[in-house]
Amino acid sequence: MLARALGALTLILALSTGSASAQNASGGSEPVSRGRPLREWIADLKAAAPAVRNGAAYEIASLGPAAKPAVPALIEALDDPDPTVRFPVTVALGEIGPDAAAAVPRLKQMMFEEINDEIAAAARRAIRHIQPSALAGQ
Repeated sequence: MLARALGALTLILALSTGSASAQNASGGSEPVSRGRPLREWIADLKAAAPAVRNGAAYEIASLGPAAKPAVPALIEALDDPDPTVRFPVTVALGEIGPDAAAAVPRLKQMMFEEINDEIAAAARRAIRHIQPSALAGQ
């Protein structure tokens, strides 16, 4: 258990200290992270291996608001069967911010229905970054 947690932490640190800032491809407007355009990271959200989907979600998160085109794919990924994917997907949506408003209804549902407490809390944090007024009275 500790080894898994340390491995996840190492992955998070590696992704956040790499070339995590959004960059534009030469002459293009698509954001790039680690030399790959956003569309490739979006495609990786459907990879067979959960570790690839997890890494893609964290890379998309690193792009912040520039990753707005990923919102539909991220909303779909909120239903991933693997919790190690659902968690970074909530992080990515929160990092995109107000441009991820389409995800708020699903995130609110996750706050109450997600069996993993950490993911439910991450959904709440994402909503705070996206649309804080959606949490009024809760």
